[in-house]
Amino acid sequence: MNPVSVLRQIALHLERAGAPTYRVRAFRTAAGVVEGVERNELERRAAEGTLTELRGIGKTTATVIAEALAGREPEYLTQVAGGAENLPDGGELLTALRGDCHTHSDWSDGGSPIEEMAEAARQLGHEYVVLTDHSPRLTVARGLSADRLREQLEVVAGLNAAYDREGSPFRILTGIEVDILDDGALDQEEELLARLDVVVASVHSRLRMERRSMTERMVAAVSNPHVDVLGHCTGRLVTGRGRPESEFDADAVFEACRDHGVAVEINSRPERLDPPRRLLRRARELGCRFAIDTDAHAPGQLGWQPYGCARALACGVGVEDVVNTLPVDELLSWTRR
Repeated sequence: MNPVSVLRQIALHLERAGAPTYRVRAFRTAAGVVEGVERNELERRAAEGTLTELRGIGKTTATVIAEALAGREPEYLTQVAGGAENLPDGGELLTALRGDCHTHSDWSDGGSPIEEMAEAARQLGHEYVVLTDHSPRLTVARGLSADRLREQLEVVAGLNAAYDREGSPFRILTGIEVDILDDGALDQEEELLARLDVVVASVHSRLRMERRSMTERMVAAVSNPHVDVLGHCTGRLVTGRGRPESEFDADAVFEACRDHGVAVEINSRPERLDPPRRLLRRARELGCRFAIDTDAHAPGQLGWQPYGCARALACGVGVEDVVNTLPVDELLSWTRR
């Protein structure tokens, strides 16, 4: 029982269950604290009952640490592991998936560093994960300016070089979730979009735009040769107060996706589950390809793909229809078409 590993496992289970951010942060913070303390000091403090004197360690995390140090599975871990895995059966699609094409880090509005997101993806058995932090217009999500995106590309190159040195085939693919502007233009420099491995284009503003204008906006975006995936196409939210679907001509948009080789995202976030089944079936009927993504903003959320897989299977989507069932070299050949 490694206390650092246990604390991070708890955080992953909580994220997967959609727990409040402050609860998850408590365990990730504690893991960071424990990582910097010698084990003999931790054992001494556990025996004396002084673990909570360490800044960032509370009563619950102290109990977890003490139980792990004693070689027992902490009760809190047993509790969250038993109650957080209420995921549907992703069937053959889940088994076939090799990666995730839509994820976020703390460079924009995600909650964890790139390295933590990548490590969680590796633990799930992914061969790759695409880093798609937001573009600059989405200031509420700390979208990346051109300069920050260039800096991020260097960081990713360094991490991939480290995987090479350790002999790991795992790769972090470069990407962006680029805002579709009102006229269908994309919210990032053309030169940078051309350098990225995967470009996910999404509407985040004026979601109630009039139907014809929204259709023209989306068709213009997916017609851009740099776009690979159309993200959460209706923008709906199905939990809490919810948010209605954007209105657009689905046939026109999906035909444009098919004709320009753009995958329609099956967004697996429980509050999105976008597109709705009727649109998912229509996109399949029109011959679209799909990307089953988590839109993860935390490591544990990378485990949400079963939600998307179950819906895809129910709508007749097969393994051959999903781009992230491709090995990394084939995926890159497709995005660089």
